[in-house]
Amino acid sequence: MRYALYFTPPADDPLTQTAAAWLGRDAFGGRDLQIGETGTFPTEVFCELTADPRRYGFHATIKAPFSLADGRSEADLVEAFDRFCSAQPAFDIPSVVVDQLGPFFAIVPADIHKPLQDFAAAAVEAFEPFRAPLSDADVARRKPERLSEAQRNHLMRWGYPYVMDEFRFHMTLSGPVETHLAPAMHALATDRFSSFTQRPLRISGLALFVEPDRGAPFTVLTWKPLAGTENL
Repeated sequence: MRYALYFTPPADDPLTQTAAAWLGRDAFGGRDLQIGETGTFPTEVFCELTADPRRYGFHATIKAPFSLADGRSEADLVEAFDRFCSAQPAFDIPSVVVDQLGPFFAIVPADIHKPLQDFAAAAVEAFEPFRAPLSDADVARRKPERLSEAQRNHLMRWGYPYVMDEFRFHMTLSGPVETHLAPAMHALATDRFSSFTQRPLRISGLALFVEPDRGAPFTVLTWKPLAGTENL
């Protein structure tokens, strides 16, 4: 069993519901959904292109999936999670856009936002005592030979290469998209999420996700509002 700290809006948020219909899965209920309009893509092609994020559910990684360290229990983790969320102030990312990250598409900040970077770094550090060390196989899966020196150092120190100075917030919308399909995917995603982009994204809470077995779909174990959410 593995756990992860992911940002996602609340279950009833319109962005959550739109993204669930896009991916064909609701991580809050663990339910498969009928995928909505797929534009120029045949449904089976679109399903293949979104298979990777579908398993994880709509989210942005804050602390990547980890097994519990010896002597730590799920109850301990949930208690620490509740304390962390209660102490962290809610905030807005000033503007988000649909963009391409390598071969993937995602909703990302229009610009790097320091409060977001600080929030993610605080979560990575706060929950490090709960993370079991990576196995050799875990390290190999990250292909350290392809990482920069800073990313390799983060992998060995924090269990994930894209943290601290390497962290880039992204809410994944697709798996790898071949070059000739990228313009159509960008157009479709931009249209589908137009109600949520070019405007602020509220970071009002944090979710603790769970993966019961390696390779199984992730689901939301608990979602907790951040401090001051009601005042935003």
